[in-house]
Amino acid sequence: MENKNIKKVIIELQDVRRDFQVGSEIVHALRGVSFKIYEGEFVTIMGTSGSGKSTLLNQLGCLDTPTSGEYILDGTPVRTMSKNQRARLRNRKIGFVFQNYNLLAKTTAVENVELPLMYNSKYNISQRREAAINALKAVGLGDRLEHKSNQMSGGQMQRVAIARALVNDPSVILADEATGNLDTKTSFEMLVLFQKLHQYGRTIVFVTHNPDIARYSSRNIVLRDGKICEDVINNDIQSAASALAALPDINDD
Repeated sequence: MENKNIKKVIIELQDVRRDFQVGSEIVHALRGVSFKIYEGEFVTIMGTSGSGKSTLLNQLGCLDTPTSGEYILDGTPVRTMSKNQRARLRNRKIGFVFQNYNLLAKTTAVENVELPLMYNSKYNISQRREAAINALKAVGLGDRLEHKSNQMSGGQMQRVAIARALVNDPSVILADEATGNLDTKTSFEMLVLFQKLHQYGRTIVFVTHNPDIARYSSRNIVLRDGKICEDVINNDIQSAASALAALPDINDD
C-alpha cells in the first residue's frame, strides 16, 4: 500500500515479532509484522481482543521492544535501545492520547499540557506556558486554561490530552482507543479534531476496536492472530463534521 513513496517514512516495522513466556508456554503475540507509515497519514489500526493490537501499540509507543525484527521511528532504530534512550525518544517523537485521558487530577489544563515540556531544555517557564496555551487554543479550549479535571467533561478532558500530545510538536500522534470512553456526539467531536490535525499534515496512528472509525482515516490496518490481514488505503474518507451535524439533536452536556 505504499502509494506515498515521495513522503518521509515516520514509522517502519520490519518483520517485527514479539514473544512472551507465559508459564511454560511461549505466546507469539506478533508474528512478523511489517509496514511503513508516511508523514501526514491518518492510520487506524484495528483488531479484536487477542489480535496483537495492544502489543503492537506498545511497540509503536517505544514502551516495549521486538523479540526480533526492527522498529524504526523517524529514522531511529529502536530495538537495541535502553529503556532510558527509549523514554527520551518517546518524549521527543510521540504524542500519546489515551482512552482514560491520563491527566493529573488536581492540576489545571495548562499545567497538564506543560508536562511533556518539563524535560525539554529548549523551553523556559514562560515559553512552556505559552506553548501550552497555544496548544489548548488549537483544540478549542482557550476558555478552559485554568480549569481542573474535575471541572471538565469527558470531551474537554480528552481535548486537554490531545493538546498535551501536540505541545512537543511530535513526529506522530499515537491514540489508544481515544474515543472509547466518550458518548457518540463527543466521539464525533474528537474525530473532527483528529481530521483537522490530519489536514494540517499531522501523522496520526489511531488504535481502536471500533470499525466505524476507519471511515474517517486515510488508511486502515487490521491485525488478526499477530499478523496483518488487511492494509488498505481509504479513497473515500468520510467527513466527521458532516456525521456530527447529522446526529439527532440531543441536549448538550
